[in-house]
Amino acid sequence: MPLSEHEQRLLEQMERALYAEDPKFASQLRGRDPRSNFRRRIVLAVFGVVVGVVLLMTGLFVKGSSGVLVSVVGFLAMLGSAFFAVTSYRGLGNASRLGVVDGAGSVRRPQQVAGGRRPRDHRSFMDRVEERWNRRKDDNGR
Repeated sequence: MPLSEHEQRLLEQMERALYAEDPKFASQLRGRDPRSNFRRRIVLAVFGVVVGVVLLMTGLFVKGSSGVLVSVVGFLAMLGSAFFAVTSYRGLGNASRLGVVDGAGSVRRPQQVAGGRRPRDHRSFMDRVEERWNRRKDDNGR
């Protein structure tokens, strides 16, 4: 539920007062831009994939069961890095929907839901399927 105009003004006023009263504490509380955090995480993920590929290839040249172990570790490193990159990307999307704290200490909030999507339906999957089934039966005249 979005804040009213009055609530937004009060929140911004409290943020400015906190920043004026104790700038060091306010700067510690202020969040960083999620895009810079995302770039750092992507660089780490790419580095992890490269290390995984190197380990995988090294495992191919090592004889015996230790080569298989090195290859498996390399594959797991690549898999983990890819998962890390995907979750970082999703986190970036969540941060943009929630609002971003800018350099001046004020919070920018989006005016509408990203992409113009409908709000999520909080009923369970089975409830929605049952409702569709009942509507379908009613539409067919049974």
